[in-house]
Amino acid sequence: MKKTIVSRQNHPLFRQVYDHILNRIDRGEWSAHTKLPSIRLLADEINVHRLTVFKAYRGLTDDGKVYVKDKSGYFVSEDSVYSKKTQKDKVVSTYAVSNSLADIHRIPAKYQFSQALIDPNLLPNIYLSEYVKKVFDLYPKVMGTYASIQGDEELRGSLSEHFRENHHLQLSSDELLITSGAQQAISMIAQVMLGPMDTVMVERPTYSSALDIFRRQGARLIPVSITPEGYNLDEVETLMHTHKPRMFYMNPTHHNPTGYTVPAWQRKLLVELAERYNCLLVEDDPFRDIYFDKPPPLPLFAYDTEGWVIYINSFSKYIAPGLRICAVACRYPFMEQLIKAKSLADNGTPLLNQKIFLHYYTSQRLQQHLEKLRIALQVHKEIMEEELSLAGWEWRAPEGGLNLWVKLPRNISSEALFRMSIGQSISFVPGEIFDPLGELRSWIRLSYSFANEILLREGMQRLTALSRTF
Repeated sequence: MKKTIVSRQNHPLFRQVYDHILNRIDRGEWSAHTKLPSIRLLADEINVHRLTVFKAYRGLTDDGKVYVKDKSGYFVSEDSVYSKKTQKDKVVSTYAVSNSLADIHRIPAKYQFSQALIDPNLLPNIYLSEYVKKVFDLYPKVMGTYASIQGDEELRGSLSEHFRENHHLQLSSDELLITSGAQQAISMIAQVMLGPMDTVMVERPTYSSALDIFRRQGARLIPVSITPEGYNLDEVETLMHTHKPRMFYMNPTHHNPTGYTVPAWQRKLLVELAERYNCLLVEDDPFRDIYFDKPPPLPLFAYDTEGWVIYINSFSKYIAPGLRICAVACRYPFMEQLIKAKSLADNGTPLLNQKIFLHYYTSQRLQQHLEKLRIALQVHKEIMEEELSLAGWEWRAPEGGLNLWVKLPRNISSEALFRMSIGQSISFVPGEIFDPLGELRSWIRLSYSFANEILLREGMQRLTALSRTF
């Protein structure tokens, strides 16, 4: 079945072109009575069919935003141009930023199931503080200088060695960039790779902040279903052939929000498809080390020989969230462009954070910490699953990660349950936020990693009790 391409309001393609034209008018590119580009020129500029542009122009004309002069073309109407009195409002509305997940995270809740973060009590805080002291002894001038834009050379060298030994990634330290968290990496990749109306393939569902970032760039989103068995590769190839996307953003290991892991055999074929259709694969991999029984398959980057994969590996979740350390691996010339984007973003991740991370990450204590953390998180997961089973809800047990992707009973909508839950100081994330189509209202994401065991069981009992009132 052919997928619908969606944008900020899940509009069909001609409506995206409609919004695109209005945004350019709002930004002042075209003033009142300015002649707009011809249908052919605009279609070529934004790479859509001429009929799509015609339908957008017709809609703008019907709404009084544009008028037609016989044999002359389309012109901007005075009604579509803001008055000077509302100029500030115009600027704010034109450049408004959306982040649905962050909006939920700002809601205070005693029973916190919305944040995919680890309970601070499960992190080695005292031991990490000892490394802070050690770093100041080793680098007494660390606070008096900047790191390089690309990232501390010592850290990049250590990480490149780690990736070679543990993930079979053949890369040099020059092919690594240190960013302040994975979200900054995704944002910079979008800035470098995407322009208005470019197409991006995204999983359905997927990490909602990435969706907001791509929409902010004016991209068109093409949904790709992800299942416990991975992707339908015939569907992936058809979409790549038909839509010629600039990139495919994916989270194939302990996927957020579903917890699914794409099998190794598909990873190799995905890289081959990327090479065939010139589609960049952006592999977001924040949960690789959070597994329960066995390590996950190698990253897609391990199969890439032609430079069509950008690999994002964040360490913030399970080592020290406050350090905000993430490594981006890619080949040139993509790396050169990302370094330029990083220089514009913050001119380099703080050197102190990188040095603290370096000396802790290479320690034997970290491996011991990870082994204990996996056991603790598995206990958390099992507590949540026990309470869900008593309520008759449906989910697929993940092999790792921090979340459960849960299907609600048929008579309950995630939106209604969310409103009731917030009143009881319980938070979770409704499924529609992760859906590029804005649907999936029968699903929710529950994070079992942040609340301690007592709050976890108590909060889940309260949440499932609420569902029985429907």
